[in-house]
Amino acid sequence: MQETEPRIGSRIQRLRRQSRISQAELAGQLGISASYLNLIEHNRRRITVPLLMKVAGQFGIEPGELVENDESRLVGDLMEIFGDDVFTESQLTNQDIRDLAASNPTVGRAIVRLFDQYRALRTAKLTGTVSDENAGYHPATDAVSDFIQEAGNYFPLLEEAAERVRHDIESASDSFEYGLKTYLFNVFGLQWRMAPLPAGIARRYDPDKREILTSDVLPAESAIFSIAHQLGTLAASVQIDALIEASNLPADAPVLARNALASYFAGALLMPYEPFLKACKETRYDIERIQRRFRTSFEQVCQRMTTLQRPGRAGIPLHLVRTDIAGNISKRFSLSGIHISRHSGACPRWNVYAAFLHPERINVQISQMPEGQRYFCIAKAITKGGHRHNAPRRHLSIGLGCHISHAPALVYSDGMDLSDPSQSVPIGVGCRICPRLDCEQRAHPQTDHRFTLDETEMAESIYASARRR
Repeated sequence: MQETEPRIGSRIQRLRRQSRISQAELAGQLGISASYLNLIEHNRRRITVPLLMKVAGQFGIEPGELVENDESRLVGDLMEIFGDDVFTESQLTNQDIRDLAASNPTVGRAIVRLFDQYRALRTAKLTGTVSDENAGYHPATDAVSDFIQEAGNYFPLLEEAAERVRHDIESASDSFEYGLKTYLFNVFGLQWRMAPLPAGIARRYDPDKREILTSDVLPAESAIFSIAHQLGTLAASVQIDALIEASNLPADAPVLARNALASYFAGALLMPYEPFLKACKETRYDIERIQRRFRTSFEQVCQRMTTLQRPGRAGIPLHLVRTDIAGNISKRFSLSGIHISRHSGACPRWNVYAAFLHPERINVQISQMPEGQRYFCIAKAITKGGHRHNAPRRHLSIGLGCHISHAPALVYSDGMDLSDPSQSVPIGVGCRICPRLDCEQRAHPQTDHRFTLDETEMAESIYASARRR
């Protein structure tokens, strides 16, 4: 079976049904057979670029809108939720969940929000912090993550603001750093200098003294980014406020959202959209080359790559995940279609975790999900902090990837046989919802399984050796 872009088929089917057009009618308008359209709608045939353009024109949308992955992400979130112990006796199947996401996505998203609140309440009860105040608490980090995901991690208002500021900075000096200092002083009356700040403090803004201090132990790219971030809260405050005002963020989340949007502005300021997109295409998304060109960090470049969603000038739809050595996911975003765990730990087979075994090296993997979709993933372990003697360090892994159909556009795929099934590594979202019963790295049994064990044998993993009753 040929692979197709995740969700394109179901997206076409939903648009057709919303327009009240039969399969035969749409097939006739596209110049293909109804049977071929049926295969496309069920993701059993890959759609060609000319046909993609025809479909987009038929429904009056941008071609890029056909590859949005909200539905597949919703399916993954719902599967993870219904894999919780509280639903053990529910007898729900994966198809039931897919049908819900396809036919009633609004209800599906409401279930996700409800479960978030239930989970927060359950945690509060276990820790003894239950009160009327937090009884309806929605985890702010999940809310902000959803907010960014729903926007496709593309904010035109901030792009425009960053371009205006970048133009003024470049007009002030040929040196970006000097131009930035000049802009801060001329527009906001602020002086910027390095200083010996307390451990753990990267930047300090003192509006009374009209100065911004950056820690003298920060790497150059981190210091510049921290200033650009502060500038975002000043020069793009109107745009940030408008985006938050138009959102449905719960009470706890705007502070985190403001920080995330200021970071978005900083990335757009340091790596302007058109020059950055050009660099990505010229180098075939060679992160280290782009780092040197823009004088930014590995993580900053990866983050910026996920924001290239300008209509008509879009980059490859990517996913991004950041995790620590304990498996805590602190950043997650997906346009590729891959599902990144919302509540539970991700799969230990995924290279974002294996990267910790080979620090400072870019690890490459073709990852195959249980439903058969394959993704091209790269990951690199990085270290933050530790710029003082005996200072603690943070060890993180940054994962970036795309659907396998886009892999040839990435330099990291050179020399790999992308069509060879043996090159794929089977991964899952989390043990409780992963159907791979033969996986020897299982930490938990699948939620809807009851099993018996053969006491005459001892396997490496008790759950991998289990047999379904």
